[in-house]
Amino acid sequence: MRRTPDAGIYLLAACAAAGLCWVGAVRAQAPAPPAQGRGGPPRPLGMENGLTYFQTRCMSCHRENDSTKAPSARRIRQMTPEQIYAVVAKPTRPEHDQGLTDQQKRRMSEFMGGYRQIGSADAGNPKNFPNACASNPPMSDPYAGPYWSGWGADIENTRYQRTETAGFTKADVPRLKLKWAFAFPLGISAYSPPAIASGRVFVGGDTGWVYSLDAKTGCVYWGYETGVTVRPAMSIGPVKGQGNTKYAVFFGDAKANVYAVDAQNGKLLWKRKVDEFFLARITAAPKLYNGRLYVPVSSSEEWQSGNQDYECCTSRGSVVALNANNGELIWKRYTMDDPKPGQKNDNGVQLYGPAGGSVWNSPTIDPVRHAVYFGTGDTETEPAQPLGDAIVAADMDTGKVLWSYQAQADDAFMGGCFGPNKSKACPEKMGPDADIGNSPILRTMPDGKRVLLAGTKGGEVFALDPDNNGKLLWRVHANSGGGRGGIVWGGAADQEKAYYGMGSGGMTALKLATGERAWFQPINPPGVRGGDNAAATMIPGVVFVAGSDGTLHALSTTDGSLLWQFATDRKFDTVNKVADAHGGSISSVGPVIAGGMMFIGSGYGVGGGPFGNVLLAFAPE
Repeated sequence: MRRTPDAGIYLLAACAAAGLCWVGAVRAQAPAPPAQGRGGPPRPLGMENGLTYFQTRCMSCHRENDSTKAPSARRIRQMTPEQIYAVVAKPTRPEHDQGLTDQQKRRMSEFMGGYRQIGSADAGNPKNFPNACASNPPMSDPYAGPYWSGWGADIENTRYQRTETAGFTKADVPRLKLKWAFAFPLGISAYSPPAIASGRVFVGGDTGWVYSLDAKTGCVYWGYETGVTVRPAMSIGPVKGQGNTKYAVFFGDAKANVYAVDAQNGKLLWKRKVDEFFLARITAAPKLYNGRLYVPVSSSEEWQSGNQDYECCTSRGSVVALNANNGELIWKRYTMDDPKPGQKNDNGVQLYGPAGGSVWNSPTIDPVRHAVYFGTGDTETEPAQPLGDAIVAADMDTGKVLWSYQAQADDAFMGGCFGPNKSKACPEKMGPDADIGNSPILRTMPDGKRVLLAGTKGGEVFALDPDNNGKLLWRVHANSGGGRGGIVWGGAADQEKAYYGMGSGGMTALKLATGERAWFQPINPPGVRGGDNAAATMIPGVVFVAGSDGTLHALSTTDGSLLWQFATDRKFDTVNKVADAHGGSISSVGPVIAGGMMFIGSGYGVGGGPFGNVLLAFAPE
């Protein structure tokens, strides 16, 4: 929920008294022109640049934990975008301005205040929508009918939906038609996968709202306001000790808060901050299993941490285990050792290390080995650490590391290290930024042999043996011809093959037993470039994958032949009557399928494609 007016006034007064200082060795550049999709007006770009503006222009005064000169970075992150912008839009002292344009001030305010557009919290209030559901009857047992919970549909992150749960078959796919569209007002990127349960859709957005919608019609049951971008997939499950509440929706936000809200009415049950670092965030879905939430924690620190005024670097990726009933901490496993002070920059700024190892993906659960598996990002500082760019197996009860497999060694990487005024924290040998961003897939083959799969940004797929301490079984280039193919968001798998969309374009099917390529489908016409590396989703005989051009494809798992496709980069009439509603690039999320319907958000334009703000619902006609 947003801060109270009194809290905002207090923080603003503190900012005004101490001064929002805009001092730094590097002057932030104006953001690129707004992108424009074919179906909609220009969308605001550069929210990621907002962190750049803060790190390069503000950190000399606004240290993370030091408020002796000015409000700390952590304190500023507690404010809303509207509160921050109110201070910087009309600076009371010359040093507050330093030539920043109004757009740059907006982007900085939006990033620091919750990674959402100014005004989006009010615009997204469902009270403003004309499509409220006529009633809100008691929910049925989510597990008694078709459902999809979390990132991968199951605890193994296979992204495979059985026929009886999917509600349609391969023969129905050519008859898929758009049934309704829902827009996130003032949203920029529709990148939160929904959960489907009891005939309802639970979905978050970058407007600071989480909604419960009717799956068949898109009418709104309720909305819950966080005030902060909610990017991860939703998870739904039982909760105890919360009065009459039976089922909860679990999710995280861009300020590293985890929430449980009543699935019936959207009432907050509990909220817990799982990391105090001011740039910590939850990008991927917490995994719900047996009364616990396993929460992945990432960070935005490395984007511009090579600036001399920034106290680089102290963020550490982690996985946190919480009691799903009340949010109490069970354990926390960091991917990096505790950062220690080291050298200083010439301007006296203290530097730290090691840092990095963000966990960008939803953990995978292995009840057989009583283990939690997750991928990690690069190390920010030198020397690179052994749990960077790795698959890690942790004990389910304690978080103790059982084993790890490092896919890329010597990967120390940070942004802001390419100019003449870079920090001494910058790696002498810059790594390839080869994070393992996709969730590991755990699959059992027909002969009973189990494999744990993951992909790399370099276009490789590797298989580990979860029953033999992560021993490497095979590792192959998944894209046609080798080279960097770009597997970021991950694949799907049945019992015989794994399917990965490629950043270089097309989709590859690999045999689980050997890694041998079963087929490769270019997807795009000859001469047309574009990535197809959104997360894959499967039903028996069909694999779905989407691309940077906003087109969703359905391919046969037998030979990769095209069965169906739908272009989403256009305007849509929406059930909540939002005028500026349009799709765009689909470069991250895959479809969610349950109960005879398929849902996907359209508009993740961070990789260079068009932005968008719609959730689309399909069913066979």
